[in-house]
Amino acid sequence: MVTTLETMAQNAKLASYTLASLNSLTKDKALLAIADKLEQNKPLILEENKKDLEEAKTLLESGEINQSTYNRLKLDDNKMRDMIQGIRDVKKLEDPVNKKLWAMGLDTGLDLYRVSCPIGVIGVIFEARPDVIPQICSLAIKSANAVLLKGGKEAYHTNVILTKLIKESLLDMEEIPQDAINLFFSREDVAEMLTLDKYIDLIIPRGGNALVQYIKNNTKIPVMGHADGICHIYIDEQADVKKATDICIDAKTQYPSACNTVETVLVHESLLENYLPQLVLEFEKAGVKVKGCEKCKEFVPHLEKATKEDWATEYGDKIISIKAVKDLFDAVAHINIYGSGHTDCIISEDKQAVDTFMNLVDSAGVFANVSTRFADGYRYGLGAEVGISTAKTHARGPVGLEGLVIYKYKLYGSGQTVAPYADGKKTFIHQRII
Repeated sequence: MVTTLETMAQNAKLASYTLASLNSLTKDKALLAIADKLEQNKPLILEENKKDLEEAKTLLESGEINQSTYNRLKLDDNKMRDMIQGIRDVKKLEDPVNKKLWAMGLDTGLDLYRVSCPIGVIGVIFEARPDVIPQICSLAIKSANAVLLKGGKEAYHTNVILTKLIKESLLDMEEIPQDAINLFFSREDVAEMLTLDKYIDLIIPRGGNALVQYIKNNTKIPVMGHADGICHIYIDEQADVKKATDICIDAKTQYPSACNTVETVLVHESLLENYLPQLVLEFEKAGVKVKGCEKCKEFVPHLEKATKEDWATEYGDKIISIKAVKDLFDAVAHINIYGSGHTDCIISEDKQAVDTFMNLVDSAGVFANVSTRFADGYRYGLGAEVGISTAKTHARGPVGLEGLVIYKYKLYGSGQTVAPYADGKKTFIHQRII
């Protein structure tokens, strides 16, 4: 019998109610079971991933996917290690559900509590990244949410084996319904998914700008995510240039396909003559193609000219654009115009300049003297992340457990009615409890 997407969503909704009642011990036991299962089956997972990589070569050659997508698709021992450790790290985190966040005594024997609770059913649409599945599933179980997962066709074999192993690891745990975790494949199903606001409470897209914009424009369901990762590093006139070079090279080359990779470097004009040629040379030695503004080309003539389009481009590759700026405020203005609100950094030994930059740049992550590649849920100690949000409501930056819960108000009374308060016979005391 073929399960329709709507039926899958309905069953996930029912499963979410069961999940919400689970205690911490049960959820943590489930996470350890998943981690152990994946650990035991690493060779099988890598074997299935190789199938995807072989098939993706054809897609790469035909132009259906780019090199950045292909790179994200690949699993190796390091990714597997981090993926499994991430699950175990989530297990160690405090349970985010049923926490008393705030409380108010309205009157004697009438107490109001704001308590954290799961969001419900979360739909995740992702391209190429098979390691997303264990991350999402571990966070969803810990936060007591059911999930619908839609992966890209280029990662079909890896997505299937990961989901199969995760569901198998939970078979012995009757408390956790199998419908809590669901995987579907059809691109056509995405359009239907966007109509299921009766069952799906949140959609998290992890992919390119076109995917995110399509989802935002075609659903009533709240969407959490980011469309682009256009990250900047500003090298201030008071920068330690050795530090600046090391950070820029790491932020561009450590993993060029990542959304937290730097795309534009802004250089204070006082550094153009003595430092810019050195920075360009180091980028080129690292295999990075460098583009520059007209001012930069005066000092490094062989640079390809950067256009206005470059300032708004997420390359996802070993390409960097460099622009000269007059001062810190010029840099901030550029970032707030062309940045995507993801992660931006200043390199400076001037504390006042650092503080000003950190306060004025309107991004989810604002760094000082450190690589933008640190913008990551695992590196933040969140255990894992469902994605990085550039929104300004509910959750921002790498979204871990706290971004997957909302809250409800619980009011405990002893027979009170509203009429006496409305008539003025009684008054509220409004005394904070928590």
